[in-house]
Amino acid sequence: MSVRKEESPHPGPAAGGAVPSFWNRDFLLSLFGYFFLYFSVSLFFLLPLFLDQFHPRHSQVGLVMGIQSIVAIAVRPFFGRLIDVRGGRGIALAGLLILALSLPPFHLVRDAGWLPLLLRAVGGLGWGMSMTATIAMCSDLAPAEKLAKSMGIIGVAGLVANALGPLAAEEIIRRGGFGRLFDISLFFLLASAACLLGAREVVRTEAERGRPDTRVLRMIPILTILVISGMPVFHGAVRGAMIYFIAVFGRSVGIQRIGPFFLVFSLAAILTRFGMGDLSDRFGRKTVILPAALIICGNLFLVSQVRSFTLLVAAGCIGGFGQGLIFPALSTYIIDFLGRGNKGLAISLYLSLFDVGMGIGAPFFGWVADMEGYRWMYALAGLLLLAATAAFMVRAPKTETRAG
Repeated sequence: MSVRKEESPHPGPAAGGAVPSFWNRDFLLSLFGYFFLYFSVSLFFLLPLFLDQFHPRHSQVGLVMGIQSIVAIAVRPFFGRLIDVRGGRGIALAGLLILALSLPPFHLVRDAGWLPLLLRAVGGLGWGMSMTATIAMCSDLAPAEKLAKSMGIIGVAGLVANALGPLAAEEIIRRGGFGRLFDISLFFLLASAACLLGAREVVRTEAERGRPDTRVLRMIPILTILVISGMPVFHGAVRGAMIYFIAVFGRSVGIQRIGPFFLVFSLAAILTRFGMGDLSDRFGRKTVILPAALIICGNLFLVSQVRSFTLLVAAGCIGGFGQGLIFPALSTYIIDFLGRGNKGLAISLYLSLFDVGMGIGAPFFGWVADMEGYRWMYALAGLLLLAATAAFMVRAPKTETRAG
């Protein structure tokens, strides 16, 4: 169990055993810290427009943009273990510093070669550290019995930042160019650091500062571990199929307006997490994961039959609803499976597995689309997730007794 520092300058929860409020000051500060971090990174979604002025090959742009995610995936598990031992704030601030140091040199970029590639790789190190540590810090500052709800709300902050960042970047570039974009991105990193410094950190007792206890992995059959690990991988893969190809699929069936799909998808996911993000806290992780996954599977079959704008928007709403349900339940399942003492490691593993699925799923489903078309691609995505869900429900143990 984690304890709060007695010497902290911030007052603790009310005395007498009162249940702390979910929306407490420290949780909100750390949540805004995560939002500002994600917003800063999402401003760089339009970096390809900056690189395009140098007339690079498409593969160069893809490498520059992708290297940040590759590095982040590689470092997350390592720093996840450090978070469990040393706490999240110090690692989050170190990651923010690395990200901040990578931004000013973008003013010197004159091509799509080694310099932007190096800066994005350095940024990937900072992003992998700060994102994982900030999520762990936020979840520590929410009531322990509301872990799934806290993970859902943290995800909402990322969704909102992910939606607003590119819109803001367009306006910043139009008014002040890319140089101002780099400077404003740095400003939001500093705002994130200020929020995290203002929030109280939850630290472990001396007995809990040893090596994270992953003995549970040695007691579980390897097939079960693979099935559990496969669930976020398949979830990420089908999410990539949905997000990366829906625009070109829509155009292929004569639907010109794709933006509303993304809008209703994000709104449905956000509203679901606010309204039902704590369902797995109340009814159990697997009890929520099953219907959420089935909703996503059914929606993929629905997308494979889309022929009208109305049905496309309906699919976006249903898909967002399923996504809003599964993320807090599945991510918290991984935390419970490894034990709350290994929360940082669990969060980093979940995010890395999900990103691996996104990275593998995009080329695989693109190949399927080349061979059989988009409708078969979405139908196959639904079948694969259905098979992964069936294996998960049969092999994965309940985690309610592991949550401590």
